[in-house]
Amino acid sequence: MSASGFSIARTILICAPRDTVFRYFTDSERFAAWWGAGSSIDPRPGGAIRIRYPNAVEASGEVVEIAPPSRIVFTYGYEGEGKPIPPGGSRVTVELTPVAGGTRVALTHDCENVDPGVGTEHTQGWRYQMALFANTVAREAQTRAAERIDAFLSAWNEKDAPRRLAILEDCATEDVLFRDAFSCTSGRDDLASQLAAVQTFMPGMTLRREGDVSQCQGTAVAGWIAKAEDGAIRGQGKNVYEFSPEGKIRQATGFWG
Repeated sequence: MSASGFSIARTILICAPRDTVFRYFTDSERFAAWWGAGSSIDPRPGGAIRIRYPNAVEASGEVVEIAPPSRIVFTYGYEGEGKPIPPGGSRVTVELTPVAGGTRVALTHDCENVDPGVGTEHTQGWRYQMALFANTVAREAQTRAAERIDAFLSAWNEKDAPRRLAILEDCATEDVLFRDAFSCTSGRDDLASQLAAVQTFMPGMTLRREGDVSQCQGTAVAGWIAKAEDGAIRGQGKNVYEFSPEGKIRQATGFWG
């Protein structure tokens, strides 16, 4: 097959502010967090890029253009003989745009004079690498996820109305949605009123998290248990939480059983 090259385009949404996302192209420790230990970047035109994959494959290139926090262009290729793309032999362009729900990351990878089959391999490679990227950045943006889930559940136990609303203001967005078998609320004030009704109709009930929090790209799952004043279990289940780019709960859906 004759050599002609390839052009790959991938676009993803990361649940994090654009400034947070771009730091993963300007800080070597963060850069290594989604490429592999020992990877580094010198964030200036002409600055060196070193990538060390967990499988010991190494790649290198240099920064061609950088415009924080919206755009970076760098060259990319592999170390060692017999590799399909030599060091600096291709170009990667990354553009970041703030959108509802976080940051849109648009990546293109262009390479000339290689077997087009190399592009097929790299398409799947970028699909995988950008998933690692999205998870790594989202974990930083939602670093307080467990704390805010615990606060959200504690609001159900709070008897004082102003304090209850203050807890919700700290852990949830103003337009937070909550859904379960007995709730369908829109906004913090509506949810606070629902929780006041819980205090009236289920006095003495306490709600708390049960087990660890699992997170993936701005979504978290955590178990809960509800107990009566005498310690008897009134209910248990799991909640699915959706977070805002700033790390607050913007939607929670409860499943009983």
